Amino acid sequence: MTEWDIKKLQILRTLSEQGTVTATAAVLLMTPSAVSQQLSNLAKQLGVPLLEAQGRRVRLTDAAHLVLRHADAVFAQLERADAELAGYARGEAGEVRIGAFSTAVPALVVPAVRGLRAAAPGIEVRVREAEAAESYELLSGGEVDLALSLAAHAPTARDPKFTRVPLLADPLDVALPVDHPLAGRARLRLAELSGEAWIFGGSGPWSEITLAACEAAGFVPEQAHSAAGWTAIMAMVEAGMGVALVPRMAAVRRAGVVMCTLGPDQPRRHVVAALRKGAEDSPALARVVEALRDAANASGRGSNPS
Repeated sequence: MTEWDIKKLQILRTLSEQGTVTATAAVLLMTPSAVSQQLSNLAKQLGVPLLEAQGRRVRLTDAAHLVLRHADAVFAQLERADAELAGYARGEAGEVRIGAFSTAVPALVVPAVRGLRAAAPGIEVRVREAEAAESYELLSGGEVDLALSLAAHAPTARDPKFTRVPLLADPLDVALPVDHPLAGRARLRLAELSGEAWIFGGSGPWSEITLAACEAAGFVPEQAHSAAGWTAIMAMVEAGMGVALVPRMAAVRRAGVVMCTLGPDQPRRHVVAALRKGAEDSPALARVVEALRDAANASGRGSNPS
């Protein structure tokens, strides 16, 4: 296969535009003899004559015009590559893979992707739904570039392998059946529900969060039913089978369920993003983190960067 020399092709292209070796040398800040030597070397590389004498000037051969037709396409593609690389350097291009737990996808990731489509359409985001523990395995293994999880289940701030970015403090509201005696109250204390039947997961993050919130309010909740999905939990609340703590960004509206605000002891769950240490220097990844922060702030529950 022929070796193509971009610099020599540029000289040939400039000669085609300028018409003379002297003018070409002036534009390219070269000597006329250097221009002639480079073009002579190019002709040897390609195995075809590129110039022929025409009086005191030279003209391009048919072979040179053929080469230039292809060179124009090459230079156009290189211009596109330059533009994409410049965009990459500004954080406007590249691929970012996100591992996120289920409720973070519609609440944070989707709004962030929408914002990026308008601000940086060259960034391609690939999403993989995963529980917190799996997200960090994927992050450690290089299968995702960013992991979203709850702070309680994220690596500690002292972990040398990761950088943590606070995103959101999500309030926990209580879901009550619409005919519950306390459903009309504007604000409840969690301790007022100590005698209720509770619905939460049998194990995992949400079970731990519910137990910790109730224990902080001074009681241990009686678990009447176990469910992991919010649709199932809300359906059981609607049927009057119990009450449940529900993160505000995960709430599924149902006609037979009233969401009540807890206060002043309202519990919250903190959502964080984690990156491999040093990866925060990637411009595209930094733009995605910025978009996630914007989505969190737009929800009114964003965390200040720390």
